[in-house]
Amino acid sequence: MKIIILGAGKVGASAAESLSREEHDITLVDRDPGALNALQDRLDIRVVEGHASSPEVLRRAGAEDVDLMLAVTDSDEVNMIACQVAHALFNTPTKIARVRSADYLAHQGLFCREEIPIDVIISPEQVVTEQIHRLIEHPGALQVIDFAGGKIRLVGLRAYHGGALVGHELRELEDHLPTVNTRVAAIYRRDSGIIPTGKTVIEPDDEVFFIAAADDIRRVMQELRSIEEAGRRVIIAGAGNIGFRLAQKLERGGFNVKLIERDAERARDVSERLGETTVVLRGNAADEELLRQEKIDQMELFCALTEEDETNILSAMLAKQLGARRTMAIVNRSAYIDLIESNVLDIAISPRLATVSALLSHVRRGDVQAAHSLRRGAAEVIEAVAHGDQATSKLVGRSLRDIKFPSGASIGAIMRDDKVVRLSGDSVIEEGDHLIIFVIDKRRIADVEKLFQVSASFF
Repeated sequence: MKIIILGAGKVGASAAESLSREEHDITLVDRDPGALNALQDRLDIRVVEGHASSPEVLRRAGAEDVDLMLAVTDSDEVNMIACQVAHALFNTPTKIARVRSADYLAHQGLFCREEIPIDVIISPEQVVTEQIHRLIEHPGALQVIDFAGGKIRLVGLRAYHGGALVGHELRELEDHLPTVNTRVAAIYRRDSGIIPTGKTVIEPDDEVFFIAAADDIRRVMQELRSIEEAGRRVIIAGAGNIGFRLAQKLERGGFNVKLIERDAERARDVSERLGETTVVLRGNAADEELLRQEKIDQMELFCALTEEDETNILSAMLAKQLGARRTMAIVNRSAYIDLIESNVLDIAISPRLATVSALLSHVRRGDVQAAHSLRRGAAEVIEAVAHGDQATSKLVGRSLRDIKFPSGASIGAIMRDDKVVRLSGDSVIEEGDHLIIFVIDKRRIADVEKLFQVSASFF
């Protein structure tokens, strides 16, 4: 696929890095030659210097025959104009744009073919807010992802001593939960991926990824670790777009929220826009006296969501030391995440990886409904629809035991007619089934995509 990425900032660079690992022709556009050269030195991509919405710059970038354009500059307006230019002059098939302003997002009628022709809008702040909210709802989870319109959920968690299944074979899971349709899709042990079998024994500290119907998630989690209740008392550090959105979402859910913001003007602004259950405090979230004064030791959760990695890490570490039950922090630098997650903080959240995940379904071949990166981009889980028949498809009309899945790939769930199918080797895939595929090595994604390709005779 030929892809143009506009903007070499955090999101653009992350997208270029992730997509360049696959068989895509990537061109990156930015006005900063230093940023372009640094990325070109370590990635197999083409770069073009210039203004992202300029017709001539887009022409030099190859917009005349591009498959997808991703506009992720720091300016909403530049992103929107670039999509309009690409549509009017180059008839670009798919245009994805980052739009951060809530003012624009409140008027979805703007984004249509007749007005501002953007096919997919990505709001990083909204993506990250939803990710954090799902983690708050599932204490103990490392990652929570919805599929099939929220009917199926994938959860990653760390197995601890005390879980009913720790030290036991996976096939005992069905004995513990005979009425629950669940499947362990993958296990990571000492950073190595394992495609589990019924004889696989769960060990303490394993990262276990399982799939189940959304209503059954808590019951499965209880088998793997001591279950935690979702506390209602939360402190949020940083009243930026993510902190503010999360506070709004939590107060609608009945949480008691304290929001700490250093900037006086921003603190006043958000205090006027939030409800009575949210207390806005002006101050430094890394101030020990302030945290003690606000009874940090009685808080179930501390979320550090400022724009500075170091501030987030230090304030979350302090909150943990002072007695906060759980801590989360936004961390942009992947090197920091590797150092601190599980050892220093409970969960480190990468906005860049979350945004790239939101893009993946639009660059995958086949009828892919959703795709998400896992484990900092090393793995991926895909929801794709099977089409065709036994003569034209590698999947439809075949039982699971007869399908040769690529090495490192496993099927986690099948959704048929809005119901989760109980899986066995005899399960036969039907036309229109939604398959959830877990891939522990992203280098095998192309092989998984080929499974869903339908031969020409189908058409």
